[in-house]
Amino acid sequence: MSGKFEIFLAKNNEFYFRLKAGNGEIILGSEGYTTKANCHKGIASVQKNAPEINRYEKKTSDSGKYSFNLKATNGQVIGTSQSYKTESGRDNGIASVAKNAPDAKVVDLTEAS
Repeated sequence: MSGKFEIFLAKNNEFYFRLKAGNGEIILGSEGYTTKANCHKGIASVQKNAPEINRYEKKTSDSGKYSFNLKATNGQVIGTSQSYKTESGRDNGIASVAKNAPDAKVVDLTEAS
């Protein structure tokens, strides 16, 4: 089972996407977008930049948790990970985004079924 992007509308009336791995785990989340079109552009940017290892910013919090940001070529953050307990967990998360994002299908949860 491959990864997928899900587009959803939050209570603040902004569109967000999340990238889920094949096992259903959320591996990357977005900022809020005022339009669905811009949300789709954000997904396209993630798909383009995800395979580039130098686009990942590895972070460590003061409490010892690990996370990462995926950045576009202009340095703007286009996706943020969850917190991980270990450095290797974070690195596995990066590998999962790099593997899943480029070919992930997009599921729009805002459209009526």
